[in-house]
Amino acid sequence: MRTQVAIIGGGPSGLLLSQLLLRRGIDTVVLERKSREYVLGRIRAGVLETGMVGLMREAGIADRMDKEGIIHEGTLLSFDDEEFEVNFTEHTGTHVMIYGQTEVTRDLYDAREAAGGKIVYNVENVVINDADTEKPFVTYEVGGKSERIECDFVAGCDGFHGVSRRTIPHDVRRDYEKVYPFGWLGILSETPPVNDELIYANSARGFALCSMRNANLSRYYVQCQLEDSPDDWTDQRFWDELRSRIPAKYADTLVTGPSIEKSIAPLRSFVTEPMRWGRLFLCGDAAHIVPPTGAKGLNTAASDVHYLYQGLMQHYEESDPEGIDRYSERALARAWKAERFSWWMTTLLHRFPDQTAFDLKIQRADLEFLRSNREAQSVMAQNYVGLPY
Repeated sequence: MRTQVAIIGGGPSGLLLSQLLLRRGIDTVVLERKSREYVLGRIRAGVLETGMVGLMREAGIADRMDKEGIIHEGTLLSFDDEEFEVNFTEHTGTHVMIYGQTEVTRDLYDAREAAGGKIVYNVENVVINDADTEKPFVTYEVGGKSERIECDFVAGCDGFHGVSRRTIPHDVRRDYEKVYPFGWLGILSETPPVNDELIYANSARGFALCSMRNANLSRYYVQCQLEDSPDDWTDQRFWDELRSRIPAKYADTLVTGPSIEKSIAPLRSFVTEPMRWGRLFLCGDAAHIVPPTGAKGLNTAASDVHYLYQGLMQHYEESDPEGIDRYSERALARAWKAERFSWWMTTLLHRFPDQTAFDLKIQRADLEFLRSNREAQSVMAQNYVGLPY
């Protein structure tokens, strides 16, 4: 098989890249190690930056998002029983969109299949070969049969545990990592959201987040111990804990119900450099991971897709290598800013096991400053809606 760009990974970043390239007449093949049903069964975040929304529209898959997505012009932050709003529209002139990552992926799959784009599911033993030459190729197995794709470029969109990052030699890449000493216990419930805007809560008992997918589907999180298991948390225990961490006015009106999904996610910050080796390019979680506090995971992957898409267009349409030559530099510059924002949000809102009384006073002062200072709110709003590409 021959294609121009072999894309490893059929999650949202790989599918978005394939759809954008397809609309420019650039041929791709997407390899996914799981089934479509498995990928769509993964519950992920649902806050889309302005740039991600623009890419969805450019890819021609925004109709359902524009119809069903919820525009958020700000967010609430609370500490103790106090709260304040950071208004995105007031500070930036734009907003974010609440639209679940599962729905983004579903729209991308539907568009890819409607256009006849090739996706190979349930692939095993993927190997990226000769990426440091002008003739890379990818081998894999599906249904016990060995296959080979010859290509011009390889886009590694296969996540933290995928083969793409590991293909770059150890003496070429450098990894940076920070592991946080807690996790997030998240539940999904068929209940109305407790508030029209997201609530980020700092409390003496730990962090909490009140979010949503739509008017009848809520997503809630509480900070928990890394050694906890979802089985340790009954629904009643979760609801009681959430109520204890958010302001009383919301705790008193919280509508509870059976959880339809419950999981614990560890938090980490991770970046690998460079994001290009020869004709292999890393995108999304293959190159970097952020703690979810700043809602930057999918959005930072989207910015990678933007830079790679622009570079590949420049290569194929103008015979100009500048975009692909500078891909790693551009993608990393924005990724590190997203890492900084996510780290700051995490530090601002969580309780750490080694925090001293001094640390807690500094955290409180930081929240008070954010509440009272317009310029500080503007900086937060700019980062939350998404820095420009």
